[in-house]
Amino acid sequence: MLPLALLALGLAASPASARPLRPRQTISALSTSQISSFKPYTFFASAGYCAPAATLAWTCGANCDANPGFEPVASGGDGDSVQFWFVGFDPTLETVIVSHQGTDPSEIEPLITDGDIERKTLDATLFPGVSSSVTVHSGFADAQAATATQVLAAVQSAIAKFDATQVTLVGHSLGAAIALLDAVYLPLHISGVTFKTFGYGLPRVGNQDFADYVDAHVTSLTHINNEEDPIPILPGMFLGFHHPSGEVHITDAGVWEACPGQDNDSNLCIVGDVSNIFDGTESDHDGPYDGVTMGC
Repeated sequence: MLPLALLALGLAASPASARPLRPRQTISALSTSQISSFKPYTFFASAGYCAPAATLAWTCGANCDANPGFEPVASGGDGDSVQFWFVGFDPTLETVIVSHQGTDPSEIEPLITDGDIERKTLDATLFPGVSSSVTVHSGFADAQAATATQVLAAVQSAIAKFDATQVTLVGHSLGAAIALLDAVYLPLHISGVTFKTFGYGLPRVGNQDFADYVDAHVTSLTHINNEEDPIPILPGMFLGFHHPSGEVHITDAGVWEACPGQDNDSNLCIVGDVSNIFDGTESDHDGPYDGVTMGC
């Protein structure tokens, strides 16, 4: 769950001198009730680190206990070559949940995935109709592709079983990157439902065209960064990577700031607060996010 391959990505963390100037936008603090509304999804993201047998039985300890009514449908992955994932339905939230595991630093393959920063176009079979100008982190794309069809089948099954009208995608770190790619992928194959996405400690996933595509097509995206976490500023913008809109930054004072726009450079937001990896604090990556530290 601790970070992506910082050594492999660290050189990509330089500030972007070529970022176009944008009008300053209003940053606003979230209310206590708004912050509390994220917590069930935070526990679901944390549960993504739990083994498939535990999430399928929904016996994964505190992460499962936090959402006791959840009804699992499918789970998979081995935590190494394929990240853990699970799909099910939460009747309290009235949504299908899709959760993906973040990086386990004790396994070598997820670290290789994180370090594979060359950009490539999205697979035309998985992402029909998406322009070839949209390019994404190769490692993240491969990780999402490894589970895409299984996740799609499980989501379709959950929608049918529970007559669901909403799907929510969650994940932390590498899991947040996979969830964001799922947020592009699933609506291309499923209609008649709405989608929400909550990512925690999300690294940059794609280029400017990807960020613009996400802003135009992905509904209700929130990516939450904790304090001095360096992972959300990786890979660097000078390599052509850009975040979509939807950032919420937890400041050192514990204030949750809504940061509008892409890569908002205010010091209340992650780009302005952590200008390079040497300004970052690696331990902030796992949280806590409103009291929840990521991991199983």
